[in-house]
Amino acid sequence: MKVVKFGGTSLANADQFKKVANIIKSDEERKVIVVSAPGKRHDHDFKMTDLLIHLGEAYLNEEKYKSYYITVVHRFSTIIESLNLPPSLLTEIEENIEDVFNSDLSDEERLDHFKAIGENSSAKILSAYLQNIGVNSKYVSPKEAGIIVEKTPMGTQILEESYDKIYQLNDSNAVSIIPGFFGYTSSGQLATFSRGGSDITGAILAAGVEASLYENFTDVDSVYAVNPNIVENPISIEFLTYREMRELSYAGFSVFHDEALIPAFQANIPVSIKNTNNPSAKGTKIVSKKKPNSNTVVGIASDTGFSSIYVSKYLMNREVGFGRKLFQILEEENVSFEHAPSGIDDISIIIRDHQLVNGVDEIIMNRMKTELKADTVSIIRNLAVIMIVGERMKETIGMAEKATIALSKAKVNIEMINQGSSEVSMMFGIKATDLDRAIKALYNAYFTN
Repeated sequence: MKVVKFGGTSLANADQFKKVANIIKSDEERKVIVVSAPGKRHDHDFKMTDLLIHLGEAYLNEEKYKSYYITVVHRFSTIIESLNLPPSLLTEIEENIEDVFNSDLSDEERLDHFKAIGENSSAKILSAYLQNIGVNSKYVSPKEAGIIVEKTPMGTQILEESYDKIYQLNDSNAVSIIPGFFGYTSSGQLATFSRGGSDITGAILAAGVEASLYENFTDVDSVYAVNPNIVENPISIEFLTYREMRELSYAGFSVFHDEALIPAFQANIPVSIKNTNNPSAKGTKIVSKKKPNSNTVVGIASDTGFSSIYVSKYLMNREVGFGRKLFQILEEENVSFEHAPSGIDDISIIIRDHQLVNGVDEIIMNRMKTELKADTVSIIRNLAVIMIVGERMKETIGMAEKATIALSKAKVNIEMINQGSSEVSMMFGIKATDLDRAIKALYNAYFTN
């Protein structure tokens, strides 16, 4: 059995729904299908989930929301009519929205229900269309599928008890069409995963049914070694390990939500990234182990929106408990960190900018200065992080040298460098304004002769 997930661009309009149906129909092993909400039809379009969030927030804030409602309904209406499906399907979607309007829910719960309408409606439409073209299919709600979750400070998480129930999907003769992005708590409360969470649903279901393969259909032929918006025609990656993909997705690779592979990784299920618009293309396969090839580095990922807090104190290395007290300050201010390269008398803590708003940065720095009695506490803003990723980097001589020479020739100053403890990646911190130039230089260094 294969579990297949289709992203938003794969379901953006009726023509895309037809492509998805043909892909499902072409392989009898594709028995569990996870769908996203309709995505953008063109560059200036809106994703359905964004429209639903706007609708929900306007409603909760007692603002004008009818225009969002009309846009959402019209978008689904166009898809349903173009697929020659019965009008009762649109009525069902409208009633679903009305139920959320009239429900006795907290604001947070109501917004979760609004967000889930996109995926839920996609699943019902796809199931109805598959039945129309002769495929034995059925809509299966996440509750019926057994996706039992709990809300935690780290976000919505799957419960271990879910997997036994999910396994029962193997008993169905029909193709199960399941909305991604949300599940239900033990008490029956709907809860959404973080954005991009349909990938998480797909990986959970793949692990639960013990699938032979988890196929993730998107709008690219494969994962590329570098962002094609920065480097023209970069090479594609045929095989990646889970660890490599995790490092790449963390640092800006948009193909996968960065939590999405964890259930598949834990169950040792291979993942294949394919293109809905070109399903015959090879794609990229993500596996637990792969055969070595001539190129140690598989990809270069990057992301912006970072700051670094620099803390210096003479004889820091001899002060027992200094690190604990430093990170306790971050914990008490509800701030997580990304990297923490250090020396004997200093440490830099890289933090995403969105955590340092509303004066949190000043609070943290003042506390570090007074409570740690630090000699210097300063902040560097507008940083970008570059990750150079490859399984065999540790055992290959000259990996760091090649990067530093390339950046030096490109006149890019390295603000910080950190060899990941996973030994799969090297991290460089640079000024965000230098990012494109740095990426091109590194790509040339590692991937062109």
